[in-house]
Amino acid sequence: MELSALTAISPVDGRYQNKTDALRSIFSEYGFFRFRIAVEIEWLKSLSNHADIKDLDTFTADSISFLDDIKNNFSIDDAIKIKELEQTTNHDVKAVEYFLREKIKSFDPLKNATPFIHFACTSEDINNVSHGLMLKDARDVVLVPKLNKLLTILKKISNDHASVAMLARTHGQAASPTTLGKEIAVYVNRLSNQIEKLEAIKLLGKFNGAVGNFNAHFAAYPSVNWLSLSREFIEKLGLDYNSCTTQIEPHDYIAEYFHALIRINTILIDLCRDIWSYISIGYFKQQHLDGEIGSSTMPHKINPIDFENSEGNLGLSNNIFEHFAMKLPISRWQRDLSDSTVIRNMGVGVAHSIIAFDSCIKGLSKLEVDAEKMNRDLQDSWEVLTEAIQTIMRRSGDDNAYEKLKELSRGKKIDKKLLHNFIDQLNISDDDKSRLKELSPNNYLGNAETQAKSI
Repeated sequence: MELSALTAISPVDGRYQNKTDALRSIFSEYGFFRFRIAVEIEWLKSLSNHADIKDLDTFTADSISFLDDIKNNFSIDDAIKIKELEQTTNHDVKAVEYFLREKIKSFDPLKNATPFIHFACTSEDINNVSHGLMLKDARDVVLVPKLNKLLTILKKISNDHASVAMLARTHGQAASPTTLGKEIAVYVNRLSNQIEKLEAIKLLGKFNGAVGNFNAHFAAYPSVNWLSLSREFIEKLGLDYNSCTTQIEPHDYIAEYFHALIRINTILIDLCRDIWSYISIGYFKQQHLDGEIGSSTMPHKINPIDFENSEGNLGLSNNIFEHFAMKLPISRWQRDLSDSTVIRNMGVGVAHSIIAFDSCIKGLSKLEVDAEKMNRDLQDSWEVLTEAIQTIMRRSGDDNAYEKLKELSRGKKIDKKLLHNFIDQLNISDDDKSRLKELSPNNYLGNAETQAKSI
């Protein structure tokens, strides 16, 4: 059966492939080969530039242009050629090396450079740097821009509705009023902090040979400062250098990277559930799209499917990320391959996050605030002012303030008239009585509006 969006086993490459296109050039097999080619070429160029490696001539501008052309114009056909070579080598990195040898042999000025392709490298030197570059592109080009787009929408909702009074709910019960803008501002604050942490994670690379000691390097060129050359090479690629490893970069930073995404995703699960709940009680309406079906049997429904889809994909992504974070930093002795098949699935976890982000963005863009519904709930909840009343009573020296308000309000229907009668009988100043009577569920908001606007 021909592979297509309809025949793909995973919905990442099937049902949701239009949402994950941006990840294909990063995490696909083609993408992995593309990054490996780039690492191999840049290493070869670094060797040619080193004065103490006299067996390799310094590359001319034409030679560098030729190499850069291989790297910058790496194609699907090139990837197919590498896969064909892999059928013989049964080793993907060696197939990359042989592919480059064939390419370079076609260019006379570089014919003598072929022995220095993959020079003193173990496969993991190439792979770990490629993985770092993949994660860098995914974060900087796809994940953070998508999260910032979501953040921009939330900031607008927070600012536009900073003063829209809303009944808060703690433990699902009516609680002191807040504003819609302030509650969304909480998510803006949480997400901003975690996105900042994701961006600050140092993405590491190692390039020190078979067991991390530059054994072959020093055997070939004892006078070269391999540690310095390796560090310079890694940092030039835009990664941070890990100077002390076994055969593999230990992947602790990858665990940190995915744990940061887990925290971001968990915040968004919380957001999706809150928005879902606000939709269910009528605080938000969803824009009706012509032709869209909510229920196959109940024509009136507009289901909050975007937030449900987002929540499901966020949970799936987190489970994958958790396995990465727990598995990848573990390797028997200096190297085992149990991480190899796992790390190839990084794009799957990231793809489910991207699908979730897009669904959340789509859902947020369809929301309409029903301020009248919020106001009706507030006007039906005068009991929330008992907090303010008992606090003033405490300030005035009443030891039993809480108990008196509890007796007045718990399990009973409270309205404005009842509260005002209670206030009139209190042993507090006339000014305090007047201030309490000026309160209503709509204006008992503390600094909610200020908080929303400050975010």
